[in-house]
Amino acid sequence: MASRRLAMPLLAVSFVSLILGIWAGLVRVGWPWPTLTQDFWLAHGPLMVSGFVGTLIAVERAAALGKRWGYAAPALTAAGALVLVATTLWVGPLLIVLGSVVLAALFAVILSRQPNPSTAVMLLGAAAWVAGNVLWLASYPDLDLDAVILWWMAFLVLIIAGERLELSRVLRLPRGATVAFLLLADAFIVGAAWTAFQLGAGAVLAGIALLGLSGWLLRFDIARIQIRQKGLSRFIAAALLPGYVWLGLGGIFVSLSALAPFPLVYDAMLHAVFLGFVISMIFAHAPIIFPAVLGLPLPYRPWFYGHLILLHVGLAMRIAGDWTASEPIRQWGALLNGVALVAFLVDTAVAVGIGRKQAHAASA
Repeated sequence: MASRRLAMPLLAVSFVSLILGIWAGLVRVGWPWPTLTQDFWLAHGPLMVSGFVGTLIAVERAAALGKRWGYAAPALTAAGALVLVATTLWVGPLLIVLGSVVLAALFAVILSRQPNPSTAVMLLGAAAWVAGNVLWLASYPDLDLDAVILWWMAFLVLIIAGERLELSRVLRLPRGATVAFLLLADAFIVGAAWTAFQLGAGAVLAGIALLGLSGWLLRFDIARIQIRQKGLSRFIAAALLPGYVWLGLGGIFVSLSALAPFPLVYDAMLHAVFLGFVISMIFAHAPIIFPAVLGLPLPYRPWFYGHLILLHVGLAMRIAGDWTASEPIRQWGALLNGVALVAFLVDTAVAVGIGRKQAHAASA
């Protein structure tokens, strides 16, 4: 109960960050909507990466560790996201930096208790978030995407992929598979660091590493077995597998970004990874994580496929717009992505309500 009382308001702020991030993103892509501040659109990336996903991951890890101090991580990132919207002062980024440091400390404690490759990869991802946030704070209020974005990518990709590596252990991975995974994770970090000296070479290496991780997940992840099952297991796999494809496509775009083979390759790179991969992973894991963190039932419902399909259709439209430099296609694709994320929140809330009614009826 104590964990639930701490987690619920923090998750609520993360969802507020998601709504604000969608709003700022749609303004950024050209929808003529009102804004909260003059530079509101600049908060889109930090709100989505740190305010929403970062807080979500931090809440889940704090609940898993079971230490009250761990909730300082999501509390700091949630507060930082709100400050970020209210003012352009450096306080918001500083709070997010501090929150990421606490999250890295959480993973360090978890690694000391569970010394295994998957936890080590997740700690590496948390450390990458610290690095990216420090670089962001150093350049604030400007956002040097070339310096920051691969570190933010590494944060989310390595934590999510590390969790999938942990789950894949039940398949008795062949000799060398884990070593290959670790080499790819390290290569991505090296590529991110290399961009500070040679942007093109670093981007190529990081992109190849992402493509390799995509191939590894498609080959070894348990989702390839779950897709043949029914109900929740199939839905999870149906969310994971396309997400892995988007990760590979994002890796190709990262490698090509320095060459600019089409007008908006940077936009395609960002959204293939952050939307196609990261949000697909959230859709897949929500029915498992939310009950574990909040103690609330979240029964699977077939309509969950609705927000999943909307996400992929909208993203395909957006990248088609990037490829052809068509602003209307980009804008409508972005709007569909926003609708998919809002639909995810609504579908989740409705399913929780149904689950609570079922639980109450069963106990009556």
